[in-house]
Order: sequence, then structure tokens, then C-alpha cells
Amino acid sequence: EESAYHFAPHHLVGIYRWHAPESDTTYLRFAFTGTLTGQEAERVLDTGILRAVWLTPDEIRSHRARHRSPLVLRCLEDYLAGKRYPLDLLVHYD
Repeated sequence: EESAYHFAPHHLVGIYRWHAPESDTTYLRFAFTGTLTGQEAERVLDTGILRAVWLTPDEIRSHRARHRSPLVLRCLEDYLAGKRYPLDLLVHYD
């Protein structure tokens, strides 16, 4: 994960599609809920990632202009509304 945290997913919150008209780019986001299981504190973070910041829902809402897309807030609101889907909805082939 780009933040150097280890994450164990428990549920899928939602699948989101957004088209950014200014760049003519379509984004597909999968949002999960789960547990942080560790961190690689010495790991170099991915390019463009400075640090992980933990914010309250109200803090996230108040910084809407800094969101990469409208999907950020929608994912949060779906999580807070209790939306949860089983992980077996996603099929993994080796």
C-alpha cells in the first residue's frame, strides 16, 4: 500500500466510477473497510505520498476542496451509512 501500512480488508464499502471532464479521465475506485495490521515505518513512500493523515469525518468534509475527486467524500458517507458488502463479491484467480 502506498502509505506503508498493512491492511486486512473485512468488507467492500462500494465500487465507484467517476469521469473527470477536465482531463477526460475515468477513475474506478474500490473502497474497503478493515483493520490496520502493521506499518513499515522505514519504508520509502510512493512518489507524491508525503504521509498518512488521520482525520475525523467532519475534518474530511471541511477539506472538500483538497479531495482528489468527489469519490472521496462519497466513500466516507457510504462507510458512515453502514454500507458493507462481502469480500467474496470479488473473485481472485491465481
